Amino acid sequence: MTETPTYQAPDLRGRVALVAGATRGVGRGIALALAESGATVYCSGRSTRANRVRRKTGGKTGAKRAAPFDHARRPETVEETAKLVRARGGKGIACVLDHTDAKRVEKLLARIRKEQGRLHILVNDISEIVPQDFGKTFWQLNLENGFANLRNVLHTHIITSHFAAPLLMETAAKDQHTGLIVEIGDGDTYTYRGHLIHDLLKTSVIRLAFAMSREMRRKNVAAVAFTPGFLRSEAMLEHFGVTEANWRDAVKKDPHYAESETPLYAGRAIAALAADPQLLKKAGRVYSSWGLSEQYDFCDGDGRRPHWGRHFTAKFGDCMKPCNDAFYEHWTGGPVDAAFGEWP
Repeated sequence: MTETPTYQAPDLRGRVALVAGATRGVGRGIALALAESGATVYCSGRSTRANRVRRKTGGKTGAKRAAPFDHARRPETVEETAKLVRARGGKGIACVLDHTDAKRVEKLLARIRKEQGRLHILVNDISEIVPQDFGKTFWQLNLENGFANLRNVLHTHIITSHFAAPLLMETAAKDQHTGLIVEIGDGDTYTYRGHLIHDLLKTSVIRLAFAMSREMRRKNVAAVAFTPGFLRSEAMLEHFGVTEANWRDAVKKDPHYAESETPLYAGRAIAALAADPQLLKKAGRVYSSWGLSEQYDFCDGDGRRPHWGRHFTAKFGDCMKPCNDAFYEHWTGGPVDAAFGEWP
C-alpha cells in the first residue's frame, strides 16, 4: 500500500480499538488506518503462525494449489497484522482466539479492561470461513455450510458486541469521544445479494447496527454498518494472479476491477468516522467507503478515490438503491417505541 502525501490521518491518539477479524482484508486495512491515526489496536482472529496449514503448490506431486479463499490455508496471521500496526505508528497487540467461543471473548475484553481501562472502538469484521455455494437456490445449498457461516458471522458479532458494550459505554460516559461499533458487511442496500445465506448475513449486520444503536442511544455509543467496494484484498489479488504493484493487469480479466480499492481505503473511512465529533448522529445506519470518502475527503493509499457506487450506476443504470432517509423511516416509531419509548 503506497503512501501518499495528500492524506492527513485524523488524530486518534489515546483511543483504544478492538478489530475482531484483523488477520486480513478489511479488518487488516482498518487496523492499519487506525494505527496511522495513532490508536492502540487489539488485533484478534483465528489465524496464527502455529495453526497455518501448509499450502500445496503443485510440482512433482501434482497437488492442486489451495484456493485463494481457503482461509485455513492462507498465510496471513494476526501477529503479522499487529506488527504492521506497530510499523505504522500505532500500538498493535495480537490476540489469537475464535470469536465463536464466548468465554474466550469475555476474557479478551477483561484483558483490555485490565491493560487499558477503556475501549473506544469495536470493529466486527469476522466473516465467512466456509465458502458460499453461489449459484445454488435455497433448496439446493449446503445447509451445514450455511449454518456454519451464520455462526461465524452473526453469532460472533453478537458475542463480541455483548462483551465489549459495557466497557465501550463506561469509556464513553467519562470520555469526550463517542464510542463506536462497526459492523462490516457487503452492500449498503437491502436488495437481494444472490444467495439465501449470504443475503441474510449481509443484511443482518445492518439491522444489528440499528438495533444496538437503538438500545445505546443514551449511552454516547454509535453502532454503524459499513461496506467496502470492490476490494483488492490479499485473496482477491491472488484470485486474479496479480499483486498490489501490478493490480491493473487484473482489469483485463474483469473491467470492474479498474474501480477497486485497497482495504486501507475502508480503514480510513472508519478512522474518519471515529474522529467525527458528530458521530452520534450517524448511529444505526449503513455507510459505504465511497460515500464516506465524499463526506470526509480521504483517499486510498495510492491517492485515488474510487467510487464503486458511481461506477456501478454508470455500467448498469440507477440500481444501487442505498438505504436512505425514506428507508429508515420504517425502522422507528413502531409498537415498541410507542408503548415503551423510554426503554432502555
